[in-house]
Order: sequence, then C-alpha cells, then structure tokens
Amino acid sequence: MIVPALVLGLVVGALLGLTGAGGSILAVPALVYGVGMPLSEAIPTSLVVVGAASAVAVIPRLQGGVNWRLAAVIGAPGIATAFLGSLISGMIEPRVLLGVFAVIMVVAGVRMFFPTKSVVGPCALPDGGTDWRHCLPRALATGAVVGFLTGLLGVGGGFLIVPALTLVLGLPMALTVGTSLVIIVINSAAGFAAHVGTVELDWAVVGVFAAAAMAASFAAGRLARGLSDVVLKRGFAVLVLLVAAYVATRAIIG
Repeated sequence: MIVPALVLGLVVGALLGLTGAGGSILAVPALVYGVGMPLSEAIPTSLVVVGAASAVAVIPRLQGGVNWRLAAVIGAPGIATAFLGSLISGMIEPRVLLGVFAVIMVVAGVRMFFPTKSVVGPCALPDGGTDWRHCLPRALATGAVVGFLTGLLGVGGGFLIVPALTLVLGLPMALTVGTSLVIIVINSAAGFAAHVGTVELDWAVVGVFAAAAMAASFAAGRLARGLSDVVLKRGFAVLVLLVAAYVATRAIIG
C-alpha cells in the first residue's frame, strides 16, 4: 500500500498546486481503487491529505494571492454543513456514494472544458472593493454547499469553489486559486473532525500519501504561474472524466 500511496499522493498534490482544485476529487477513488482502502477509511484519509497539501500549496501565494476575508466568510458555514454531510455519509451505502461521486466528477470534468473567464462581481468590484450586501449571501450559500459535499464525499470542494469564485462571486483568477486553497483547508479540517472516533486510520499510509502530496503541491504551486490555464484545465478535465467512468463502472458492478 505504501508505493501506490506515494505515487498517487504526488499526482493529487500536483493537481492541487497547479489548479487550486482537482486533487481532492481524485483522492477518494485513488485511495479506494489504487491503495485498496475501504470507502469509510478513504474519506477521512482524503481529508487529511487534501487539507495538508492545500496548506502547503498556498504558501507561494501568501503575498497578494489570497482574499482572506472572503475565504473566512465562505469557510465558516462549511464547518457546520461538513458535520451534517459526514453524518449522512455514514447512512448511505458505499456503492450509492461512489455513484454520486462519479456524477459530480462528470459535471466537474465537463465544466472544465469551458473557459472560466473572470468577470466583475459583487465580491470583486472594479476598484478592488467588495459589495458585501450582495456578496455575503452568495458567499455563505457557496460555503454551505461546498462544506456539505466535503463531509459527504470526502472532497475539499475545490472543483466547485474555483468556478464559484470566478463566475458567481467575480474574483479574478489571480486570487481564485489561493483563496480556493484556504477554503479547502478549512473544509477539510471540519470534515475530518466530524469523522474523528468513527474509524481507525492506517497512519503509515496516511503519512506517506500526505507527505508526497504536500511536496508535489508546493513544487506545482511554484510552477503554475508559468503554465497555460486553458491547457491545465482541459487536461485535468480529461483525467477527471476517465476516473469518473472507472468509478461509475466499479459502483455499478460492485
């Protein structure tokens, strides 16, 4: 289990560092099918890995690459809904959860084929300010939905946060990636806290997976600024759709 955890951790961390999303949506299937973990153990493990990798990936973006206030506003409601999602997760059959996961992956993959151009919105006015009267409800709703999916499926939510920040809240891409990573850290911590005491983790595998993901996310975060955003997103979209097809097939045939 150690070698697959090392290799897959590098892949997950690299995707997080490059796009501010994506690593989390691949972590659960990687742990289930690549490492051989049961789904009940893979979900909290993925939250540890994704949260740690995101914390490291945000380091190169600390200066001017994060909207801290907006990250806190979006992350706060996600703490409560992540607990709710984790409670519901334990009541649903694993095959059904994996089927839901596959559907969400398809939606995320298809969306990434389309450009996510930055547009001015209430949370990012032309003068750099924020219209909190209109921004706050959208930000809170976004945080609640992403937090729920974090607890339910063990994902950090970056594949939902990135388009929400750009298209719904109007953040420029320069701020979107770093802000998304901070929110993922908050959601992952809340989601993992909800699982504490419910399952026993293999900390050797967790440590190797997390260490590899953290190293890759830091290196990828430094390289991301020089790479084409379109190429990254479309390449990731193809990967997500392939993994979604595999997960759906395994869920159907058991």
